[in-house]
Amino acid sequence: MNFFKRNKKETEEIPVLPSPQSSISRGELPLLRNYSPLRRSEIELYKSLRQSVPIIDAALDRIVRLVGDFEVIPEDSRAKKPLKDFLDNVLCAGGNHGIYPFIITYINDLLTYGEAVGEIVLSSDNSTVDALYNASLKDVSIKGDGSPLNLIVCLNDGNNTPAEFQELIMPTLMNPEPGTVRGTSVLKSLPFVSRIVLRIFDSIEKNWERVGNVRFSVNYKPDSSAPSVTKKQAQQIADEWSRAMRSDEVCDFISVGDVNVKVIGADNQVLNCDIPVRHLLEQIIAKLGIPPFVLGISWSTSERMSMQQADILTSELEYYRALLNPVIAKICRTFLTLNGYLGGVDIKWNIINLQDEVELSQARLNNARAAEIEAELGEEGDYIEEGTEG
Repeated sequence: MNFFKRNKKETEEIPVLPSPQSSISRGELPLLRNYSPLRRSEIELYKSLRQSVPIIDAALDRIVRLVGDFEVIPEDSRAKKPLKDFLDNVLCAGGNHGIYPFIITYINDLLTYGEAVGEIVLSSDNSTVDALYNASLKDVSIKGDGSPLNLIVCLNDGNNTPAEFQELIMPTLMNPEPGTVRGTSVLKSLPFVSRIVLRIFDSIEKNWERVGNVRFSVNYKPDSSAPSVTKKQAQQIADEWSRAMRSDEVCDFISVGDVNVKVIGADNQVLNCDIPVRHLLEQIIAKLGIPPFVLGISWSTSERMSMQQADILTSELEYYRALLNPVIAKICRTFLTLNGYLGGVDIKWNIINLQDEVELSQARLNNARAAEIEAELGEEGDYIEEGTEG
């Protein structure tokens, strides 16, 4: 079912944002009208990266789960229970219920492709919100409507037809490039490094396949006094060797004459891949901004370094939450407006890490103690000055 096709209805006009003076005019470059911000080849590339390199897929899954859950508090206290019931039971893609599966898919697309598109699906009579839909980036593209400040979503139907009811569609770009309406994926700089890692792993697979199923070189030096029987003896040796190497039975190889058997490649030295693979994985993990211990990698590190890495991850998660806040707020405001409630909503995310909360509490305690000591020293200083004057 295509949620982007609806019956026409009267809607409020969306104000057109002004075009910045530094942006290029559409009339000067008409090719921009048909420009698709995220090409299909890039979508397939980023998708294949997650499928081919397990550490990339695992890191993005950890980030999505670490973003955490949230609570939405409406300004109108009467709407608290209806809004909670809606967020817990709204229909999402795949037959799931609740806004959380929708948010998981949304942030997954945002991290993988740098762009995400969602839609609020209304009921047949447009009286309430029926479902939340995650649009595939293969079917839609995000563009600027006369200005890079005003985003519209177009269908990839060959004509770049703008989808109806843009006010119900929620596009998000992560780290957009200046002057464009194109998001930046967290995997943007990883194809080259990932290709080297996959090449090393492919070589390891081939080397171990040879080790497990080795190739042999059988050399027979015939007697120079009887050259006429050389071909016949070579064929007999080949038949005996083939019978000896059959996997369905164990037998001995018997031959007469000067026969030498060697394993092909046995003298070659196997390259040590631990150091180069680790260097490449460090590049991947550094780009994804996730500490190694979150992925179960026990690289040598100090406790202090682990705490600093956790702080960096916390700041990354706060940034992703900031990108999701407008989407969640728009969904909630649409539901409240259709159900006759006024006012906005306040989104409160859960604590990312209990250790962070303990450190914040300890910092507040230290600040309170410092303020108390400063106050006492200040009072004593005033008393000493007064006694000196007397």
